[in-house]
Amino acid sequence: MHGLMSERPLLISAIIKHAAVYHRDTEIVSRTVEGGIHRYTYGVAERRAKRLARALLKLGIRPGDRVGTLAWNTFRHFELYYAISGIGAVCHTINPRLFNEQILYIVNHAEDRLLFVDTTFAPLIERLAPHLSPECRIIWMTEEGAEPATGLSLPGLPCHEALIRAEDEDFEWPGFDERTASSLCYTSGTTGNPKGVLYSHRSTVLHALGISLPDAISISASDAVCPVVPMFHVNAWAIPYAAPMQGAKLVLPGPRLDGQSLYRLFEAEQVTLALGVPTVWLSFEAHLSATGARCSTLHRILSGGSAVPPSMVEAFAGHGIDVRQGWGMTEMSPLGTTAALKAKHLGLDRDAQMKVKAKQGRPVFGVEMKVVDDAGQPQPYDGASMGELLVRGPWIVNGYFEDAEASAAAMDEDGWFRTGDVATIDPDGYMQIMDRRKDVIKSGGEWISSIDLENAAIAHPDVAEAAVIAVPHPRWAERPLLIVTPRADCRPQCDDLLKFLAEHFPRWMLPDDVVVLDQLPHTATGKVMKIRLREMFRSHPLPER
Repeated sequence: MHGLMSERPLLISAIIKHAAVYHRDTEIVSRTVEGGIHRYTYGVAERRAKRLARALLKLGIRPGDRVGTLAWNTFRHFELYYAISGIGAVCHTINPRLFNEQILYIVNHAEDRLLFVDTTFAPLIERLAPHLSPECRIIWMTEEGAEPATGLSLPGLPCHEALIRAEDEDFEWPGFDERTASSLCYTSGTTGNPKGVLYSHRSTVLHALGISLPDAISISASDAVCPVVPMFHVNAWAIPYAAPMQGAKLVLPGPRLDGQSLYRLFEAEQVTLALGVPTVWLSFEAHLSATGARCSTLHRILSGGSAVPPSMVEAFAGHGIDVRQGWGMTEMSPLGTTAALKAKHLGLDRDAQMKVKAKQGRPVFGVEMKVVDDAGQPQPYDGASMGELLVRGPWIVNGYFEDAEASAAAMDEDGWFRTGDVATIDPDGYMQIMDRRKDVIKSGGEWISSIDLENAAIAHPDVAEAAVIAVPHPRWAERPLLIVTPRADCRPQCDDLLKFLAEHFPRWMLPDDVVVLDQLPHTATGKVMKIRLREMFRSHPLPER
């Protein structure tokens, strides 16, 4: 027997339509590429997205076609999210921080028909254009007359604003199967070619609902939300969908992500919730500490992308800001867990609560996870048994776009996705990443977590950023090497750092040496590029300790 409920497809266009009707006066505020502030409402945004959708259809875009974007977090990029997916095409966001060769591979592999580009990326387009398919046409995301002069012979397509101006808003969002592909994001893996993750309308709507829950990101119509995480990185963690779905004010920071620029924007627009990676928040906290500035409305930060150092959580607590850690992957849309406390934790002292917050957290409803050993056997939820973390759920991949080999390697026979992370899960369901499988250090038959050592090192007052890698050792197979960058006007000393770490780790876990660099290499998504560090220090001589 089936229930007697109406069948309505879960479509992304329904989100902006809902916002335009029930939150039509709520603002979307953008810092533009040109530097000024642009503001309009969800009602106006939907009308412009409809005009843009009509323009795309006139340009020959059909369901299933990929339309690329090279753009910052701005109102025009927001409109493209809805205009492209709303007609059944695929919104393909491209990370401009990748190497040129990777971007070319991504655009050509996706077979993008159009490429919408912010004017700041004109030099990038000059480098890429000669190698792009003739089928891929460029549209500048700007006003008429403000298109950049590139010296390239590009098809004479109208700019973003000209496309919108030429159409009217008499348009009805079409209906289709909710499993239709909606957007495409490529992983920024450090080995091999990037892999395409193809989201559906159904997965995107369910994910936006899931992350809005109180113990996830907790978004409401009373919030002003700023996704500092770029819209070209995993759809800005789905905030461009969740914010209008819940009626929250949306504040888009554009290209200026330094501490001072973010602080001024947060204060001017009364931002209550912001989201981004730890490297952004370390810079933002340094600005608050250096200036003595105080955020009047910002009380919550969600940090993800890499492990959140407990010292950073403590530092923001001193500014009256609660930092919640989240974990996920491009393959997970991306959110899988958050480190929200349960009622049983509220009576614990501060140190005990911090131990819970330091974990990557428990799953959002819809996400299943398990830890398995090398034989594929599930490990107990005891907080100690380690193994590879596997996940599955309605917004988690079951394969990669046009890549059968990578798909087969990523999935097990029961549809679980292999994350490549080594983790534990405690009796309350809190998962803790111990390391990436390729980063964990196997010394004398024992595992050493590079993440634990890094988080502890960052707590040292002289250290700005830290990375731990394995270096070959003739007796122990591998030993940890600590690589740090200094805070301003500081110079970390090896013996001082090892003494500091010895308060938290047994002697055999301590790094054998410390190297100080002016800066660490980072991936396009802000993570430390450990593959590069391993290349740099594979022959590093370790002192006898």
